[in-house]
Amino acid sequence: MSISRPLAVLATVAAVLSIAPAAAQAAAHSDAVSAGETARAWGPYYAPGNQARTAGSLVASGEDHADIPTADTVKISGKLYDQTRRTSTCGWAVFRITYKAPGNNLPHKHRSIRDCSYRTPASYSFSSHDVYQVELKVCAEGKGTKPSLNCLYAGTWKTLYLSK
Repeated sequence: MSISRPLAVLATVAAVLSIAPAAAQAAAHSDAVSAGETARAWGPYYAPGNQARTAGSLVASGEDHADIPTADTVKISGKLYDQTRRTSTCGWAVFRITYKAPGNNLPHKHRSIRDCSYRTPASYSFSSHDVYQVELKVCAEGKGTKPSLNCLYAGTWKTLYLSK
């Protein structure tokens, strides 16, 4: 089966137009990024039922392509929105950061951000070193000092960065 030439042109134009907003946003972030760094805009990602959302950017610098490739430093910044009206529920952005440890081990750590203010975004920014992978999960659940086990282990993680 072959595609007519006008349909092929329309498909190409549609593909270019669909990535243009993301490219423009990444270009805006790349102004502050030096030549050895990789900037990526990500999101928005939503909690089940759209009860919370987050979006932001990630800058990886000093990628080392040794036995286990890692980035020297990864800086993550963004905004988290609690979209629930209940005062007992908060939006959570949970990042799972896999890093290189001595002996070429790849353990991970969690970094959690909580926002309990309805539709008022909570800004966050943090960095980590010797990073192999960054993953994200967005949840909406009760106030607490840390996300629940259900938030951490149910559902799938979204990959934001993977060193290659």
